[in-house]
Amino acid sequence: MLVVLGILIFFLGLLFSIAWHELGHLATAKMFGVKVTQYMVGFGRTLFSRQGKETEYGVKAVPFGGFIRMIGMFPPKRDEEYGRTASSAPWRAMVEDARQAVAEEVRPEDSHRQFYQRKPWKRIIVMAAGPFMNLILAIGIFTSVLMGYGIAEPTTTIRSVSECVVPADQTTQQCPADAPKSPAAAAGFRPGDEILRFNGQWVESWSELRNSIRDASGTATVLVERDGERLTLRPELMQNPQPRLGEAEGLVEVGFLGVVPTDHLVRQNLGQVVTRIGTMIGATAQKVVELPSKVPDLVAAIGGQERAEDSPVGVVGASRLGGEVLSYDKLSVSARLIMMVQLLAGVNLSLFLINMLPLLPLDGGHIAGAFWEALRRNFAKLTRRPDPGPFDTAKLMPLAYGISIIFIAYSLLVLVADVVNPVTLT
Repeated sequence: MLVVLGILIFFLGLLFSIAWHELGHLATAKMFGVKVTQYMVGFGRTLFSRQGKETEYGVKAVPFGGFIRMIGMFPPKRDEEYGRTASSAPWRAMVEDARQAVAEEVRPEDSHRQFYQRKPWKRIIVMAAGPFMNLILAIGIFTSVLMGYGIAEPTTTIRSVSECVVPADQTTQQCPADAPKSPAAAAGFRPGDEILRFNGQWVESWSELRNSIRDASGTATVLVERDGERLTLRPELMQNPQPRLGEAEGLVEVGFLGVVPTDHLVRQNLGQVVTRIGTMIGATAQKVVELPSKVPDLVAAIGGQERAEDSPVGVVGASRLGGEVLSYDKLSVSARLIMMVQLLAGVNLSLFLINMLPLLPLDGGHIAGAFWEALRRNFAKLTRRPDPGPFDTAKLMPLAYGISIIFIAYSLLVLVADVVNPVTLT
């Protein structure tokens, strides 16, 4: 039941993110006097709509995106282009069909309210407002969580003691019959012990203690506090293959004790928040760049192979993860809710970065077109040449259709993978 509830809640959060994105476009378009005829969440058949003064607001059946419809997205054909036939240039019929469809929406009384008539900087703001609404939402959620709730940081108090030593490349949680006791278990460490000194050095943090353990070998002297009393334990550290710190791959022989620290929540200050969010944006941007390389993994996952933890997920996969988070009984209810909103913030961060790619039909493609128009017009002004006029994005519609087909195919691939072989928390 909690899984279903979590899926529903997270799905509604995704719909809100889409509506929030389109609200950015809507508000700025109206601010600059552009007529907006539709504001829709979803695609396909309309489930519900209400007509406002000049804009129809509604929800459509396929909840994988949204849009607003502004009149005059493309400029009219220039005088020198009249008389050309559809066969005089490849894809011209496609371009003219797109231009004609846009022109038919413009009534005579609204001829001065077309999108292409606005200055490039205004068009850039309108198209960038949607992605930046997602960015604002993501930053707002992350900031609230980091400063108001905090993040879990390990302490020098022991949460659990490993019973035995298991090689790092084994995923079993059970101790094999021939596995040796861990140094901590053999020396008598217990959950709740607070480690104060290691080999004569006072320890202030878990990271400091961890590094000291990894660098040590042989018999260690450890001062712990247990139930208000201090006692000294002398474990025989083992050399055990462990992952390299700060690296994704590779093992190295290091000192091993066999204790797991407790965590406590630490609220972050503004400087720490800025640093962490900057790191998140960089990491998410890297994942966006890697999306094309994930196609073989997605195909393999559909074929039954184990799906990678960093595999792309769509609306279905993200909603399923949200359901799993809410039903994850190893965490408190508050921790589960925090995980859900952080997952939603991560989705919004991805939406921002993907939509800012300079490709039509994405928002970034229109932004790039407006930038190019501004450069052309300013260069013509500096060189005292005739104004080249607005940049005709209609001529890029064949490319936009091609990119749309690629995005749809990728989305369908992710959707199938999310259904037949979903990413899970376990």
